[in-house]
Amino acid sequence: MLGVTIGVLVLVWLERKISAAIQQRIGPEYTGPLGVVQALEDGIKKKLKKIFIGVFFLIAISSIVPIGLLMAGYGASNKYSFLGGLRAAAQSISYEIPLAFKCFIYSSPCDSF
Repeated sequence: MLGVTIGVLVLVWLERKISAAIQQRIGPEYTGPLGVVQALEDGIKKKLKKIFIGVFFLIAISSIVPIGLLMAGYGASNKYSFLGGLRAAAQSISYEIPLAFKCFIYSSPCDSF
């Protein structure tokens, strides 16, 4: 198992070095000695992005709630119920905006890898 893992790391490193030479650019040589830490950094980056994409998906799904509140208020055929639905939708949206900003601020360091 250790041999396979080291073999994969060496193949990834070689692929990066060869593609850098073909494209005439600097290869992965700034992360650790000769760029051997690049694969570890790529794994951490993918794991963090997966976690934060999941958080944004949950925020997107929870954003459907105001539509249901508006429909419930409108469906009652009463102006006071409709106003209550508008108020509930506005309150729900006002809680989601700071939540989205908070998640956006905490997710931006993932792009610096």
